[in-house]
Amino acid sequence: MIGYNSNDIDSLRDALRGLAETVAEWDMLDEKGRQEWGVSALLAHARLRDGVCDYAYSPALAEKLHDPRVFALINLDIQRRFTSGHGLALYENCYRFVRTGSTGWWPLEVFRRLMGVDDSDYYRSFKHLNAKVIKPAVEEVNRSSNIVIEPEFKRMGRSVTELRFAIRENPQLAMLDIDDGHAVRSQPVYERLRAQGVSDRLARQWIAEHGAEAVTAKLDWVATREGVRSPVGFLRAALDKGWDGEGGAPRPAAEPAPEPSPEARAAAQARAAREAEAEAEIDSRAAARAARIARFGAVAEAARSRNPTQRDADRRLMLSQLDGELEREDFRRNGWESALNARAIFSFWEEMQPGLFDDLPPE
Repeated sequence: MIGYNSNDIDSLRDALRGLAETVAEWDMLDEKGRQEWGVSALLAHARLRDGVCDYAYSPALAEKLHDPRVFALINLDIQRRFTSGHGLALYENCYRFVRTGSTGWWPLEVFRRLMGVDDSDYYRSFKHLNAKVIKPAVEEVNRSSNIVIEPEFKRMGRSVTELRFAIRENPQLAMLDIDDGHAVRSQPVYERLRAQGVSDRLARQWIAEHGAEAVTAKLDWVATREGVRSPVGFLRAALDKGWDGEGGAPRPAAEPAPEPSPEARAAAQARAAREAEAEAEIDSRAAARAARIARFGAVAEAARSRNPTQRDADRRLMLSQLDGELEREDFRRNGWESALNARAIFSFWEEMQPGLFDDLPPE
């Protein structure tokens, strides 16, 4: 579901250990309007047994995670589109306010905590925070997700003290809200729609809007109509106008559908080209992401093969080769998993161990 397919149990153990050691803190109003502060380990326990991983939250945290007023369901397809942690964090913190249209005012210290940069002196400066976190994250949210956000700032004198984000739905990517795709594509009705020439995205849209049974019924009915030159167009009309065979179509069964105008054909071709381009872009991003994950895996394996003294020397050498404080700070926090320094890390290990990535797909 999250695009990770590996037998690397050590990395899974490290991830679970990190989640158990991570502290979750909340400061909010309870159901009676009273101020409530709490703290909990992110995971109460995690266990690997016979190839199965199970885990549990603490009761207090589980109660918060279950509350739909606090958390919104996030589409995994949208999550996978993000390439930066800041962009994804901003999207997750904005999406639950989409119905209200605004996040409300956040003090800068709260925003830094939400973005995970509260312990970095570099981001104490609003100039750095705006240039390296806010602007890139907003741009990625607006490019990659189903919402569009715009930051607004509140100042005290010349200093920015608070910010909020105006939120509206992104009409160009609203289709991403339909579903995660995998379950729909496994249904027989999806295969029938694709066989009729319906695009992947349109097939999922129709199933989501009308339901699998209704679409199947319309497919069966359209199959009985004679002289239909454009089954897809006829099916679209049947779904949109609710034709069910009892009221009949707007023309006799034997009457062929009229030829579409040149303008309609051109519009349909342009629409199909846009859909194909969008799907190709998704496939390209998925391939690039898989290649990057594979390279990070190779780096992790190479680092583990070194002895402790060598590993320490490797990290110090890598730090000395990074130019900016932002890059060095990210490497200190994330080590060889630093996405911000991915190219520098891959170049470093290619020089350390030539041929390390030869058997992996190119980025």
